[in-house]
Amino acid sequence: MNGVLGMELKRKCSAEIKKWFHHGAGKALLVRGARQVGKTHLIRSVLRELDADFLEINLIESPAAVSILEQAASVDDLILGLSTVSEVRLTKGRSVIFIDEVQRYKEMVTKIKFLAEEGSFRYILSGSLLGVELTGLSSAPVGYLSVLDMYPLDFEEFLQLANVGDDLLKMLRDHFLNRTPVMNAVNAKMMDLFTRYLLVGGMPQAVSIFAETNNVNEVLDIHRDIRTLYRLDFTQYEAEDRKLLITNAYDLIPAELLKQNRRYIVSDIKKGLRYERIESTFLWLYNAGVAIPAFNATEPRVPLKLNEKQSLFKLYLSDVGMLTSEYGMNTKRMLIAKDRNLNAGGIFENAVAQELSSKGHRIYYYNSNRLGELDFVIEYNGGVVPIEIKSGKDYYIHSAINNCLKNPEYEMKEAFVFADCNVSRVEKVTYLPVYMCMFLEPDTPEQLLPDKISF
Repeated sequence: MNGVLGMELKRKCSAEIKKWFHHGAGKALLVRGARQVGKTHLIRSVLRELDADFLEINLIESPAAVSILEQAASVDDLILGLSTVSEVRLTKGRSVIFIDEVQRYKEMVTKIKFLAEEGSFRYILSGSLLGVELTGLSSAPVGYLSVLDMYPLDFEEFLQLANVGDDLLKMLRDHFLNRTPVMNAVNAKMMDLFTRYLLVGGMPQAVSIFAETNNVNEVLDIHRDIRTLYRLDFTQYEAEDRKLLITNAYDLIPAELLKQNRRYIVSDIKKGLRYERIESTFLWLYNAGVAIPAFNATEPRVPLKLNEKQSLFKLYLSDVGMLTSEYGMNTKRMLIAKDRNLNAGGIFENAVAQELSSKGHRIYYYNSNRLGELDFVIEYNGGVVPIEIKSGKDYYIHSAINNCLKNPEYEMKEAFVFADCNVSRVEKVTYLPVYMCMFLEPDTPEQLLPDKISF
């Protein structure tokens, strides 16, 4: 991956920001996501690319701006106040006001309705912990605010480091859709790149330093710094009696993923602790974007949401590179060497969960004493699809999938097994190289609805 020094990382969600800029008149845009996923840099880069006239205000770096926003009773008050903290001249009908770290003034999301409706300026907001800090607002600006969720780089975005072009991605997608094998050399190369993704993950700073140096030690240092920032957030935004609980719940995730079934056991935090007592702790981690839940589905049927049991769950880190950094350099070395002694099941699962979540899938798992346990179940192609993740060579062994496919009540048309393998199909089971999880796009309304509906 040499020759990419100083490269600008391209992000898919830049297209959504451009769409808002060109076609989102009358609406503000809120970009939310975990700390260090690149929100500020991307917004700034897109606005510059569009040659937009914009004013950027960071509410952490400029606390006075919070007071200005709070006290401004009109747009003219806002212009006057912002002129005291910035030399950028605002032009009505042209300028964009970019408010970063908006969690420092969470009522801004309510106030934006009136500012967007007035129409003198365009507004784009971003910040971390928005899922936490913006819960329970007095009123939601329905119709005046578009929301864009941002995640670490997914595997497809990571591939730009290796100059993997659109033609190759299209070819691979065709093999996925047609369930046909990939040329062995190409498949081996893609699996090698996926292994690098497991080492580095998708946090932009880690990806950039790896692109420049190929040094995994520096990646490890960056992940530790980000984890320190997360811990600071846990203690900064929560009451004293919850700080340690949130930190401990988060710190336990890597250990829980080493278990055979990966399920998160609440009593592992503290003996005798029950989920009902600390449910809000896990909601905090989900809403902050630092952890990805896979809830138990009591039945693998559509709609899965109706069968959701939130007290039983698996929990993954929002970035697989941060997970392997938690396990340490020896784990990263064993991944590179494809050491069979490594318990890599949880790492593979984390990567797939991260990919599915970033695409908008709501992830579940299923467990039955009679039928067995499915790593994941998702709604796909109008039905429920069971998914197994295999890190070893025994990927043809999957009794739970076989049992569920045979059950006529579940009406499952297909199952996926993701592993270190090539594409093949045996009856209803399709075996796929694990990197092909990037092609599992959610169903669109056009796929689910008929062309015409009769009444």
